[in-house]
Amino acid sequence: MIRSALNPGVKLREFFAWAMFDFANSAYTTVIITAVFNAYFVGVVANKAPWATLLWTLALAASYLAIMLSAPAIGAYADRHARKKALLLISTLACIAFTAALGWVGPGDVALAVALIVLSNFFYGTGENLAAAFLPELARPQALGKISGMAWAVGYLGGLAALGLALAWILHARKNGVSETAAVPTTMLITAGFFALASIPAFALLRERAAATSLIASTPNGPSSSGPSTSGPSSSGPSSSGLAQTLKSLRDLSEFPDLRRFLLCILAYQAGIQIVIAITAIYAQEALGFSTEQTLRLVLIVNVAAALGAFGFGMLQDRLGHQRTLMFTLLAWLATIVLVATSQGSNGFWFAANLAGLCLGSAQSAGRALVGYLSPSDRLGEFFGLWGLAVKCSAILGPVCYGLVTWLTAGNHRLAMLSCGVFFVVGMALLAGVNVARGRAQASRSQSPA
Repeated sequence: MIRSALNPGVKLREFFAWAMFDFANSAYTTVIITAVFNAYFVGVVANKAPWATLLWTLALAASYLAIMLSAPAIGAYADRHARKKALLLISTLACIAFTAALGWVGPGDVALAVALIVLSNFFYGTGENLAAAFLPELARPQALGKISGMAWAVGYLGGLAALGLALAWILHARKNGVSETAAVPTTMLITAGFFALASIPAFALLRERAAATSLIASTPNGPSSSGPSTSGPSSSGPSSSGLAQTLKSLRDLSEFPDLRRFLLCILAYQAGIQIVIAITAIYAQEALGFSTEQTLRLVLIVNVAAALGAFGFGMLQDRLGHQRTLMFTLLAWLATIVLVATSQGSNGFWFAANLAGLCLGSAQSAGRALVGYLSPSDRLGEFFGLWGLAVKCSAILGPVCYGLVTWLTAGNHRLAMLSCGVFFVVGMALLAGVNVARGRAQASRSQSPA
């Protein structure tokens, strides 16, 4: 089944290697951003100060802003010089190093914690964009959803495994008289080590298939001089600033109206999703009184649901259509937000959290696949950079709005959670106007001739 979904010449081991990177980097986002360090930052590092949640969201926003400005330039450079894999290695090593450094953050180390979160999350997001750009090289166009969903499911299993190790360590530490607060910093080192070991298959087995185009682009009689600038990667040199490349890539989207509209759709609905990713542990502990152990168990179960959602919907979305699958998922997300905000006890919250897990896996997988389907094959790095830009912009918009609401309402997390439902409504409205067939035809016409 997997072999038939891969492009000619792509070996099964390459899919395994690519999926293993999702497995590896999910340790970071699950343990650091979603389950452990966010609540530790608010409750211990910042000592539950009124501004703690807002500062956490602003730290994430700073890292996402840096990714927004740099992602298209990094993607275009990777396309021109066939350096996706090399840049992926650099970003991975940097993320691992700064994640390990979080193990030295203790009570009151607010400035150090903010700096390390900004740096580690910047390199995590950069690597995520570069890894996503390999998807259309590996999968057939009609199987992008299936391959993306399988890899995303493997990624959630990676988050599950890393979180399981973190929970095992905290339980072991507690049995030996170490408090949860004192045990948490070691989970940062566990996460860094997990990321490092699990990412080895990706760098050992994944091939760089793209051919460097910088020399061709700079040749007066080369292909880039006889056609429109949108027929291939930008011919600007590697010295182009991130902002300049970002603006150029955004201007080029005028020739891909359906991709542009879908990226706006991603910006909207991902703002709601990013609230859930960044705030779940904080909400559980601050609004419902969960302990660290209870929160870890919750996120463990949610990751199982997310893996099932990514795998199950990934198998269905190529048959049902990426657009229809995503619309159904966004409706379920809206229902989830209402349940979370109105739950008075832990039972309702547990049900809503698991529904969110199913929706999370489906939405993330379907969005990535549809971007690949609507992008020209010779500009994958650049346009997946724009996908990353949209996701990171949403990660600024959503959590910061949540942080502002909690700050302005003296810590009313329920009202803040309910307000994020607006993002899913806007996302559905934008998605309804995307013409997938037209967008795919435009992407095919704009590709450079082989």
